[in-house]
Amino acid sequence: MKPKLTIVALGTVALLGYAFYLGMFAAPTEATMGDVQRIFYYHVPSAWTAFLCFFANFAASIVYLWKRGQRADAFAVAAAEVGVVFCTVVLLTGPLWARPVWGIWWTWDARLTSTLILWLIYVSYLLLRKFAAGGQTPLLAAALAVFGFIDVPIVYLSIRYFRTQHPQPVIAGGQGSGLDPAMAKALVVNWLAFMVLAGIVVALRYRVERLRQQVEEEYVLREESEAKNEAPASRAPETGRVITS
Repeated sequence: MKPKLTIVALGTVALLGYAFYLGMFAAPTEATMGDVQRIFYYHVPSAWTAFLCFFANFAASIVYLWKRGQRADAFAVAAAEVGVVFCTVVLLTGPLWARPVWGIWWTWDARLTSTLILWLIYVSYLLLRKFAAGGQTPLLAAALAVFGFIDVPIVYLSIRYFRTQHPQPVIAGGQGSGLDPAMAKALVVNWLAFMVLAGIVVALRYRVERLRQQVEEEYVLREESEAKNEAPASRAPETGRVITS
């Protein structure tokens, strides 16, 4: 298993390096914004990867609500954690791009506000999983994930149905024909690299979560066994009867 993981990791690093080369050097400089536009090759793929992770969390949460399977619960947690990381990258790279282009770091328009709300929803999901006590925590978290995913299409469609400071989409939108082929290639390769990276991290995090679940199950079983053994039979001296406490 380790040699396979090493090969996949090296391939991912090579793909990330190639994607970096395409975005930073091969793609032409944008005429209006200049080199700052190259944040685009990280900002947009990070958003798309976060959406995919949140969709995976949404699907796994539905499966958990249906079958109560521990595997689905573990996958939901792993996908949510990785999704929050990529969504954080979106929220960090956005202002870095906006400041030299818009002249401001942040504005409370529909796209930016809904993205921040999305991040807060899934951070709340992780905090619930981390600090809430009780056997109903996975169930409550799954319900939160299902309802929280509603914000993903809101974020995606916000620039199509609301007037925002955010630029219109360059793919699957009105400006799709204006994207230079070299820019499109850099964008797609970066997204592919980010998806592969996210897939590896989700898989590793899933394995860790499954181990945690198994350890927790063993601990519960051991506690139950010890509780039973701590109730020995005691003999009443006056009658000779056995009393079980």
